[in-house]
Amino acid sequence: MRKQAVLAAVLLVQVLSAVFFVADIASSYVGLWSAPLSWEMREYLELSAATGLTLGVGFGIWVLRRTMRERNLAQERLRRASGAFMNLLDERFGEWGLTPAEKDVALFAIKGLATAEIAVLRATSEGTVKAQTNAIYRKAGVSGRSQLLSLFIEDLMRDEGVLRPASADQSVA
Repeated sequence: MRKQAVLAAVLLVQVLSAVFFVADIASSYVGLWSAPLSWEMREYLELSAATGLTLGVGFGIWVLRRTMRERNLAQERLRRASGAFMNLLDERFGEWGLTPAEKDVALFAIKGLATAEIAVLRATSEGTVKAQTNAIYRKAGVSGRSQLLSLFIEDLMRDEGVLRPASADQSVA
């Protein structure tokens, strides 16, 4: 909540500063003010507006850097999770004793491809893919695709090193 208040305050100062400069330029052309300002007041207003814009630029740079750090951290987490998921797939496929063809079919099934799509990618018949998926389900002890996928999701959720909440990583850093 405090960060939002600071952001709103900096944004307000920037908007007021920009409005001052635009109004100053517009008044030069239109002759908006009838009584001229003293040079001290004019300098004070210009310095205040310039300071506001400078603060806004500085704050924008800070927010951009912070956002980039958070994005890089999220990408690293995703990379680790992806690597862990592939390791988990290899481990489970080995435990179940899947053949290389069954491993391919299982991976495509987990990715969500339909039987016909898997058959085209593997250059085989749909019947062969169905037989292989049935063998995979039997070896894994599941009755279908959704249960197969849920096995891996449960394993990943149990592994604290792979999917930690963001707050856990930030407290370490």
